[in-house]
Amino acid sequence: MKKKDLLIPMFVFCFMVSLSFLFVPNAKAQTINLTYSNFFPPTHGHAIAGANMIKEIEKRTNGRVKISYFPGGTLTKPAVCYDGVVKGISDIGQSCFAYTRGKFPVMEAVDLPFGYKSGKVATRVAYEFYKRMRPAELNDVKVLVIHAHGPGILAAKKDVNSLKDIKGMKIRCTGLSSKLAKYLGAVPVAMPQNQAYEALQKGVVEGTFCPIEVLKGWKQGEVVDYVIETGSLGYTTAMYVVMNKKKYESLPPDIQKVFDEVGEEWVDVHGDVWNSADREGYKFVVELGKKIHGLSPAEEKKWVQSINPIIIEYQTRMEEKGLPGRKAVSLLKELVAKYNK
Repeated sequence: MKKKDLLIPMFVFCFMVSLSFLFVPNAKAQTINLTYSNFFPPTHGHAIAGANMIKEIEKRTNGRVKISYFPGGTLTKPAVCYDGVVKGISDIGQSCFAYTRGKFPVMEAVDLPFGYKSGKVATRVAYEFYKRMRPAELNDVKVLVIHAHGPGILAAKKDVNSLKDIKGMKIRCTGLSSKLAKYLGAVPVAMPQNQAYEALQKGVVEGTFCPIEVLKGWKQGEVVDYVIETGSLGYTTAMYVVMNKKKYESLPPDIQKVFDEVGEEWVDVHGDVWNSADREGYKFVVELGKKIHGLSPAEEKKWVQSINPIIIEYQTRMEEKGLPGRKAVSLLKELVAKYNK
């Protein structure tokens, strides 16, 4: 064979080899890198749940998704976490709806005192409420998880068995619980959790409204003597894990499916974290020798009647704004009854 006859096959061979290098998948280029901002401190149960959610997503996508984690509000602070997701500062974010009061008027209904029996109940109610209401206020994100803490209680330095006992008491509270204090005849004292221990210790306040897990998590059980459990204080605080909508929509369908499935599963994961934390809080108070009790049926009825205007006010205010206040309240009552069983 002549030399020039060999040149053509060699040229074709080299060309094909070159093409094969061009189309070899670049694993690094195919990795989808995301960020997750979480307001819970790194050691908190919900920060750990977030870290485990990341591991599960990375596992189910065979490493095609990598998520950098920023707990403790180190990427975006709690009050701006949601907007941070919308603007792409983080791809995923977890925080409380209540931190931007007025921004989520429909989801705000979840926090009302409907008598939630546990954090898992509140979580399941909050998530199903979202799925059935589909409020427009969340249309600018992809919702992955919604969860909510266990029922509020009154932790106090003195025993409380009636409306007469709580009248005039200075109660540490925030947001919605300030209204609870007011309608029960107490004096609301706005204060974050990190100031409550010293305030109780020094007598600046005589009690605090909080979920029972706080009594261990923030050690406040050390500076109170009584815990009063009542359905009238069965409020909660709804929280979210949301994702930047454009980022989610840019994902391949199989990866979107992983996010959908893991998010659905992690609703109960977060609910279980709340239940576990409440059990630990209860145990902590008992071990300290503090007294825990409810109210008599007659007194319970009085307390529930006293705080009922809060729910009516919400309903009326929403309807005046053209929002489904009555529907929201009706649905939540239905869901609470369903899951409290």
